[in-house]
Amino acid sequence: MSTGLIVALLIAGAAIAHATWNVVVKKAGMSGPSYIWAGIVVGAVVFAPFGVASLAADGADLLELLPLALVSGALQVVYFLVLQRGYRLADVSVVYPLARGTGPFLAVVLAVLVLGERPGWLGILGAVVITLGVVIIGLAGGRSSARDNRTGILYGLGVGVLIAIYTLWDASAVTVHDLPPVGFYWGSLVVQAVLLAAPALRRWPEPLRIARSHRVAVLLFAILGPLAYILILFAVQIAPVSIVAPAREVSVVLVGLAGWLLFREPHPVQRLIGATVVLAGVALLAA
Repeated sequence: MSTGLIVALLIAGAAIAHATWNVVVKKAGMSGPSYIWAGIVVGAVVFAPFGVASLAADGADLLELLPLALVSGALQVVYFLVLQRGYRLADVSVVYPLARGTGPFLAVVLAVLVLGERPGWLGILGAVVITLGVVIIGLAGGRSSARDNRTGILYGLGVGVLIAIYTLWDASAVTVHDLPPVGFYWGSLVVQAVLLAAPALRRWPEPLRIARSHRVAVLLFAILGPLAYILILFAVQIAPVSIVAPAREVSVVLVGLAGWLLFREPHPVQRLIGATVVLAGVALLAA
């Protein structure tokens, strides 16, 4: 099996896993720190045996792992909190497309500047085209029209910057530092669970109630969320971040189409156009 095909399968698997848990969570109507914390805690428990086994088999240096996992977990927590606050203060239809569009594009820029990657003109063009397609899908919005407000733009760009930073940090952990993806991200999950414990426990017993009444949604988020990201970390071990980061946004296509087909969200033509643009960008990356 060729390296390109392996990378494509990893990205496709990650996209399906990411889209699946997002659709399930949307259908369940779940959000907020209590739900996120419940899912992260369950995920840390579920992946514990795999994470420990991975670190043991790899002979990973725990003193090297600890600071990398701490920063990774902290970045992910800040990302969750800023995204949730942005959704509360501004239109999702402004925040979401800007975040998902600028995040991978900035990741490409940072990969070139920091890691010295050279994706070539086709790679750069593919990243730009994918970013454009993601924004087109995101601007289709929901049932209400988007308001081009300063708050939404600032939060969307802020979240995009966070996505780029934690993507590059985690990619560096599994490439430059050669840490095993499963073990490294399990460590990050543990850090996330600890850092989010205080705000979640202030709402106790809400996290417990959510875990009991929405078992399927919590379990899928707990398993498929980390699995999707771990597959991406495996992909960046064998392909440049500047290729993988934009290509992973294929998941946005699946979520956007699910919003139209399953939830009857409006603007199907715009979603289809955006999906076509994203796929064209992926084709350029493949070239």
